[in-house]
Amino acid sequence: MNTDHPAQQHSRLSTPDKDAIALLPPFERLGLDRITLVSTGAQAREAQAQLAGATAWGFDTESKPTFKVGEVSDGPHILQLSTPEHAWVFQLHDPHCRAIAAELLAQDGITKAGFGLGDDRKRIIHKLGIAPLGVLDLNTVFHQRGYRKDMGVKGAVAVLFNQRFIKSKKAATSNWANAHLTEAQIVYAANDAYAAVRVLDALRTFTGK
Repeated sequence: MNTDHPAQQHSRLSTPDKDAIALLPPFERLGLDRITLVSTGAQAREAQAQLAGATAWGFDTESKPTFKVGEVSDGPHILQLSTPEHAWVFQLHDPHCRAIAAELLAQDGITKAGFGLGDDRKRIIHKLGIAPLGVLDLNTVFHQRGYRKDMGVKGAVAVLFNQRFIKSKKAATSNWANAHLTEAQIVYAANDAYAAVRVLDALRTFTGK
């Protein structure tokens, strides 16, 4: 008996292409009313308390892009953590905020789910001095289920929700080291983490785990 979700059956072994995803209705993203920007130690402590009740967080980082040959990023400059209800965008300039971000990532017993996290992990170790615990790269989960290519957040949202996840290329390549982030940057960053936790929840629902 095949117990796969219908969307999984239909897309077995193949990642949806850009043209197919473009035809899907949009995934409903978090608005600013469900996103908290965190830039001080006090704000970080409050975020830590609010995140404490969850067993899993969507997780991602953003770094200022490098354009010159040999230029090395000093990122991450942004850490995003999200529950299915709310997202927090941590700016890592303030040492107190950075220390609490490190505490959160080093916390055991909480799954931190995202896509393509290998580079994020290396940068976190270098910048924050800790190895994040409980990290789950969702691409690995899809590989285990028979998908050959990296799914990525767009492919995963298309497969699991039959919806199109919108990512702004302008925001993706913007300066994440700026002290003042734009609304577009905040929404972009938060929703990468939010979509990851929604995907994790959906995968757990379909498998009963």
